[in-house]
Amino acid sequence: MRFSKLIALILAFAGSASIAPAAAEDKGTVLVTGANRGIGLELARQYAAEGWQVIGTARRPDAATELRETGARVVQLDVTDPDSVMGMADELAGEPIDILINNAGILPAMSTLAAIDFEDYERVLAVNTIGPVRVTQALMPNLRAGNLKKIVGISSGAGSIEGNTSGGLYGYRESKAALNMFTRSVASELGPEGYTCIVMNPGWVQTDMGGPNAFVKVQDSAAGLRAVIDKVSPADNGTFWTFQGEQQAW
Repeated sequence: MRFSKLIALILAFAGSASIAPAAAEDKGTVLVTGANRGIGLELARQYAAEGWQVIGTARRPDAATELRETGARVVQLDVTDPDSVMGMADELAGEPIDILINNAGILPAMSTLAAIDFEDYERVLAVNTIGPVRVTQALMPNLRAGNLKKIVGISSGAGSIEGNTSGGLYGYRESKAALNMFTRSVASELGPEGYTCIVMNPGWVQTDMGGPNAFVKVQDSAAGLRAVIDKVSPADNGTFWTFQGEQQAW
């Protein structure tokens, strides 16, 4: 009788051990620039909810309350400031990054040639084009240490040369077209190492930048962007995608 009870206890223990929940899968680390608002904030929120380690950058971390509430690690970054970029790189030294999403961007209001303000023109290029170049260069050691090796630039349909049939958006169009070209160049350089470098059109999104009349909810844009980022592989290196998962004309 005692022997049978002992066997029963052993079996019960073995059974309970076999159904114990497994440890949560480590999905990796994603870094999102400009993550304190808009698409960047929603990307950080969704990635964190899916179990990723999220690093979100903000020019003023003390004001990035919503970003911090997602569970993301908040790092100070002004993509136009070389010292700030190097400071971020120093803070993250030795930490693998699987996905870099160059999202930080601005949209100046310059609809005609006569309306161009050259200070604004230079700033949009500094933020939207030179910023991603600085950040990508600075974080290459982290990306090389990561497993997925994905570099994503948040571009725009406005950056498509083939798609520009209406003009306007001076500065912004040029900055995104230049981001696209940078991505094609870095894709050629890093492709042999197994990298996947792409740019993405998030759509016209209901954010502070896109305005309330935009067609796409920020949650839908971010979910679509994540789905594409998840599915692309080195075979897709150097391509341009919409958030709906379709290839975009350059």
